[in-house]
Amino acid sequence: MYEIPGYSFSAKTVAAQTTKYVFVKMTDAGIAPATAVADAVVGVVQREGIAGEVLPVMHSGISMVVASAAIAKGAKVIPAADGRAATAAGACNGIALEAATAAGDIIPVLLVNGSATA
Repeated sequence: MYEIPGYSFSAKTVAAQTTKYVFVKMTDAGIAPATAVADAVVGVVQREGIAGEVLPVMHSGISMVVASAAIAKGAKVIPAADGRAATAAGACNGIALEAATAAGDIIPVLLVNGSATA
Protein backbone atom coordinates (compact mmCIF):
# COMPACT_ATOMS: atom_id res chain seq x y z
CA MET A 1 0.00 0.00 0.00
CA TYR A 2 2.65 2.56 1.04
CA GLU A 3 5.82 1.16 -0.49
CA ILE A 4 7.69 4.43 -0.99
CA PRO A 5 11.25 3.94 0.23
CA GLY A 6 13.02 6.73 2.03
CA TYR A 7 16.42 7.21 3.56
CA SER A 8 17.43 4.98 6.42
CA PHE A 9 20.52 4.39 8.52
CA SER A 10 21.60 2.06 11.31
CA ALA A 11 22.34 3.11 14.89
CA LYS A 12 23.15 1.43 18.21
CA THR A 13 20.44 1.33 20.89
CA VAL A 14 20.99 2.76 24.38
CA ALA A 15 18.71 0.19 26.05
CA ALA A 16 16.59 -2.70 24.84
CA GLN A 17 14.22 -1.49 22.10
CA THR A 18 11.03 -3.34 22.99
CA THR A 19 8.78 -1.66 20.44
CA LYS A 20 9.31 -1.19 16.72
CA TYR A 21 7.87 1.69 14.72
CA VAL A 22 8.41 4.45 17.30
CA PHE A 23 10.09 7.85 16.94
CA VAL A 24 13.70 7.89 18.19
CA LYS A 25 16.26 10.56 19.04
CA MET A 26 20.05 10.40 19.01
CA THR A 27 21.94 10.53 22.31
CA ASP A 28 25.66 10.30 23.08
CA ALA A 29 25.21 6.56 23.66
CA GLY A 30 22.96 5.82 20.66
CA ILE A 31 19.25 5.95 19.82
CA ALA A 32 16.49 6.14 22.42
CA PRO A 33 12.72 6.72 22.16
CA ALA A 34 11.82 10.38 21.56
CA THR A 35 9.08 11.68 23.85
CA ALA A 36 8.41 15.24 22.61
CA VAL A 37 8.60 17.38 19.49
CA ALA A 38 11.46 19.26 21.19
CA ASP A 39 13.60 16.09 21.06
CA ALA A 40 15.96 15.92 18.10
CA VAL A 41 13.99 13.20 16.31
CA VAL A 42 16.14 11.32 13.80
CA GLY A 43 13.50 8.90 12.53
CA VAL A 44 11.50 5.78 13.31
CA VAL A 45 13.15 2.54 14.47
CA GLN A 46 12.13 -0.36 12.24
CA ARG A 47 12.48 -3.34 14.55
CA GLU A 48 12.98 -4.45 18.15
CA GLY A 49 16.40 -5.23 19.59
CA ILE A 50 18.57 -5.71 22.66
CA ALA A 51 20.69 -3.02 24.33
CA GLY A 52 23.71 -2.09 22.25
CA GLU A 53 22.36 -3.71 19.07
CA VAL A 54 22.51 -1.79 15.80
CA LEU A 55 18.99 -1.25 14.43
CA PRO A 56 17.61 0.26 11.21
CA VAL A 57 16.07 3.74 11.50
CA MET A 58 13.88 5.25 8.76
CA HIS A 59 14.82 8.92 8.45
CA SER A 60 12.55 10.05 5.62
CA GLY A 61 9.83 8.68 3.42
CA ILE A 62 6.88 6.69 4.74
CA SER A 63 7.17 4.55 7.85
CA MET A 64 4.70 2.65 9.95
CA VAL A 65 4.37 4.24 13.43
CA VAL A 66 2.58 3.10 16.61
CA ALA A 67 -0.16 5.51 17.74
CA SER A 68 -0.46 6.67 21.36
CA ALA A 69 -4.20 7.36 20.93
CA ALA A 70 -6.75 7.90 18.16
CA ILE A 71 -5.31 9.96 15.27
CA ALA A 72 -7.23 11.33 12.29
CA LYS A 73 -6.07 10.72 8.74
CA GLY A 74 -4.06 13.76 7.64
CA ALA A 75 -3.24 14.87 11.19
CA LYS A 76 0.21 16.21 12.06
CA VAL A 77 1.96 13.91 14.55
CA ILE A 78 4.76 14.19 17.09
CA PRO A 79 6.39 11.72 19.48
CA ALA A 80 4.65 11.15 22.81
CA ALA A 81 5.28 8.62 25.59
CA ASP A 82 7.66 5.84 24.51
CA GLY A 83 8.08 7.39 21.04
CA ARG A 84 4.53 6.63 19.93
CA ALA A 85 2.74 9.11 17.64
CA ALA A 86 0.35 11.73 19.04
CA THR A 87 -1.62 14.46 17.31
CA ALA A 88 0.15 17.83 17.04
CA ALA A 89 -1.20 21.36 16.67
CA GLY A 90 1.99 23.17 15.65
CA ALA A 91 5.38 21.73 14.78
CA CYS A 92 5.35 18.08 13.74
CA ASN A 93 7.53 15.13 12.78
CA GLY A 94 5.07 13.50 10.41
CA ILE A 95 1.67 13.38 8.72
CA ALA A 96 -0.72 10.46 9.36
CA LEU A 97 -1.65 8.84 6.04
CA GLU A 98 -4.35 6.68 7.63
CA ALA A 99 -6.41 7.01 10.80
CA ALA A 100 -5.66 5.26 14.09
CA THR A 101 -8.75 4.38 16.11
CA ALA A 102 -6.96 3.53 19.36
CA ALA A 103 -3.64 3.43 21.17
CA GLY A 104 -1.40 0.72 19.77
CA ASP A 105 -2.71 0.95 16.21
CA ILE A 106 0.09 0.98 13.63
CA ILE A 107 -0.41 3.54 10.86
CA PRO A 108 1.62 4.80 7.88
CA VAL A 109 3.20 8.22 8.49
CA LEU A 110 4.94 10.50 6.01
CA LEU A 111 8.05 11.54 7.94
CA VAL A 112 8.76 15.27 8.00
CA ASN A 113 12.32 16.25 8.82
CA GLY A 114 13.14 19.18 11.05
CA SER A 115 9.91 19.50 13.08
CA ALA A 116 8.00 21.17 10.26
CA THR A 117 5.20 23.59 11.00
CA ALA A 118 3.53 23.44 7.57
